[in-house]
Amino acid sequence: MKALRQHRGKLVSLDRSNIDTDQIIAKQFLKSISRTGFGPHLFHDWRFDANEKPVADFPLNQSRFQGASILVAGNNFGCGSSREHAVWAVKEFGFEVVVAPKNKQKDGSFIPAFADIFRNNSSKNGLLTIELSDVEVGQIHELVVEHPGLEATADVETETLKIHAPGSETIYRFEMDPAVKERFLHGLDDIGRTLREEAAIAAFEKTHDTQLG
Repeated sequence: MKALRQHRGKLVSLDRSNIDTDQIIAKQFLKSISRTGFGPHLFHDWRFDANEKPVADFPLNQSRFQGASILVAGNNFGCGSSREHAVWAVKEFGFEVVVAPKNKQKDGSFIPAFADIFRNNSSKNGLLTIELSDVEVGQIHELVVEHPGLEATADVETETLKIHAPGSETIYRFEMDPAVKERFLHGLDDIGRTLREEAAIAAFEKTHDTQLG
């Protein structure tokens, strides 16, 4: 896994809630046993019509959003099945960061920004998920519409998202679990984290083998 300390890129707004993993990568594209080949099929049923022609008004098909690497979505992104392919598709398409809002309901409960399994899979594959408030994400959606080509910088170390609007910059702060933050700063997937304890594992195995003998 490649380390991600800071990323600056173009924003694209997909202001929809409850985007599930079947919309992110539909089941008919889950035939590969590798982690590659899923990017071209991201949001397939929204990006293409029944004749496989691009849907002109879908954001990812619009010329002003080409090359975007920061996706701004609605709450509960990545709900549905636990397929890790959804994260692979988002990453392979070119996104490094996904921003979504945590919504407070009238009864005081919250609708999450990301489904738990999707968030966990993202942290293991180098896709940074940023949770902000509903108001903050709403502001960002408006800025993206107002300023074509708008860019932002996500900084893992300072836990900030800086929006580079013309003539002004707005900084939003987010929180990361310390263990997840370490993953991104040092580029550690599960294997990488295990290998950091290689000496201790070797010492244990040596002792274990001696005891068995």
